[in-house]
Amino acid sequence: MDGLAERSGLGKGTVYRRFGTRAGIFHALLDEDEHAFQEQVPSGPPPLGPGAAPVDRLIAYGRARPAHLAGHLAIVRASLDRNQPVPAGAAATLTRMHIRMLLGLARPGVADLDSLAMQLTAALEGPVMLYLSAPQPATTPPPEQADRLGDSWQALIERVCRS
Repeated sequence: MDGLAERSGLGKGTVYRRFGTRAGIFHALLDEDEHAFQEQVPSGPPPLGPGAAPVDRLIAYGRARPAHLAGHLAIVRASLDRNQPVPAGAAATLTRMHIRMLLGLARPGVADLDSLAMQLTAALEGPVMLYLSAPQPATTPPPEQADRLGDSWQALIERVCRS
């Protein structure tokens, strides 16, 4: 924070008020790419965007989200607020709303779709970010991690929605 304040010509208090924490600075750096990712959901091509079946869209989202995070790995790691139990914020809110909407269309036979959407969001936004931010062996590159997470997500969605 001190270095950023000095290089920007702002006071340290101004930087703290704007970003709150070191993690907040990195959230701001991710903001533009995060918005670009989020725009693909309502207006991008299928299966992530409209035009595909709800289950296919859920699977596509669960594959695209870890890949997006892995593509910004250094900034994602730095954006984690170690004082929070799980990552949260606008991205997690969008994920939850999107998953809830698609679950409503998929009709998985679960009475409480809000709770299911919250649990699926936690599976994507919380542990995925923590998994990607954990020290990994040099032999496991982030794209491969994202692929494995996508495979697991697909298996989960297929079991929840198609059983």
